This record gives sequence, C-alpha cells and structure tokens, in this order.
Amino acid sequence: MAERIEVLLTEQEVNDKIREIGEQISRDYQGKQVYLVCILKGASFFACELAKRISVPVFLDFMSVSSYGSDTMSSGVIRVVKDLDESLKDKDVIVVEDIVDTGRTLSYLLEMLKARGTRSLALCALLDKPERRVTDVHVDYTGFQIPDEFVVGYGLDYDQKYRNLPYIGIVKF
Repeated sequence: MAERIEVLLTEQEVNDKIREIGEQISRDYQGKQVYLVCILKGASFFACELAKRISVPVFLDFMSVSSYGSDTMSSGVIRVVKDLDESLKDKDVIVVEDIVDTGRTLSYLLEMLKARGTRSLALCALLDKPERRVTDVHVDYTGFQIPDEFVVGYGLDYDQKYRNLPYIGIVKF
C-alpha cells in the first residue's frame, strides 16, 4: 500500500520554533554548560539544529532507545540500544526527543538518567501528542503540540523512510 505525505508544519515554522527554543534554553542556562542527550535516530536532526541555536556551552551525546520497531504504534517494550559515552554525574542535562507520544519510553528513560546523578534534568521535544499520553511526562521545552496523527520528517520516520523531509508531514495510507 502506497502512502502519501501531507504537510503539517512547514520547514520555516519548524526552523522558527527551534530558534525560539534555543533562545529560551540559552536564557534558562545562562552561566552554565548544558549537556544535550539526543535520542536516536529521530531526534538527531532536531538536536543538531537546536545545539546551533543555544548560546551557552553545549555538550552533545547520543542514546538509542527503541519501543517501535517497524510498526506505527509503540510496543511498550523498551530497549536501550546505544548508551551514552560519558557520565551524567553533576551535569545539567536536557534530553532531546523528536516526539512525545504515550510517554512510556521517556518516563523510563528519564528515571534511568536521573538515577545517574544529574544536577538537573529537563526534557525538550520538537513534537508533543498529549492526547496519546498514558504515562505522565513533563515536557520542559515543547516545539508543537500536534493531533494524534502519524507524522514523519525532520528526523521522524515511517519504517526508516521520510526522515530527510525538511518539514513535518502526516502519513496518509
């Protein structure tokens, strides 16, 4: 079955929002260093663009946590596929995620990272689907709240396709 993509958020809208978030983080962490934990693969596009727009010193590390496989719905089974290269002890950490959906994966991940002795821990997500939430997760920096649609682009994929779209689109089957 062939799918088509409808634009939900344009490239300009996404870029403008990332700039706003970067400016807010820069204000909130003035005089500090911020440690961005990018959740692979989806958040890589967002994390790199965000890091360029933060004016305080930025350290970047990557973690891969999976709960989807090749399906469009979260399985609820969470696996750490790639862990961080450095310790988080006494660091101001911001987890950078592409999308917050059910909250299961992020709830698990945030508790795990907090246990590693961070000085502070915040969550930044480009997209948030609050109506899908089954686990309470507080998003400190949110790009856009979106409807319960399956979206791709700007790092988000459908079975590894469409990550490279410069906008956020809705997959129509």
